Amino acid sequence: MTDAQIAIPIDTEQIMQLLPHRYPFLMIDRVVSYETEPEPRVKAYKNVSINEPFFQGHFPSHPVMPGVLIIEAMAQSAGILVHLGKSGQENPGAIFYLVKVDNARFSKPVVPGDQLVLEVTQKRIIRGMAQYQCLATVDGNKVASANLICAAGKA
Repeated sequence: MTDAQIAIPIDTEQIMQLLPHRYPFLMIDRVVSYETEPEPRVKAYKNVSINEPFFQGHFPSHPVMPGVLIIEAMAQSAGILVHLGKSGQENPGAIFYLVKVDNARFSKPVVPGDQLVLEVTQKRIIRGMAQYQCLATVDGNKVASANLICAAGKA
């Protein structure tokens, strides 16, 4: 996908052209903004439904989205940012792997019916390694944050 083919918002079909993930592990439903200045930044949504397969076991009587899946949603949002930016244009089809999570904090549970808003900012990119600052909110309230490092790799 080139810049000429990308228009915001980006729907699920277009997201699947950018990311290798598929149901039930595709954690991004829509990308609603992409900015390049002052730093590359993306905002994406994950609509959390009671039909998510992880709710069958986490926790059936009190369904809560697992923190690791919130981190995964952040990482997938970072992947979208990579593919929309210059490094994605230089490496079409490249896969970026999550290699490090720092300072992960979870403030509130994410439950069925919530819309998880994921805001990811690229802080730097050096030699195929990129650092991201991530924030997840629901209804304007912070539910999680983390710093991620991802690396370009081969499929």
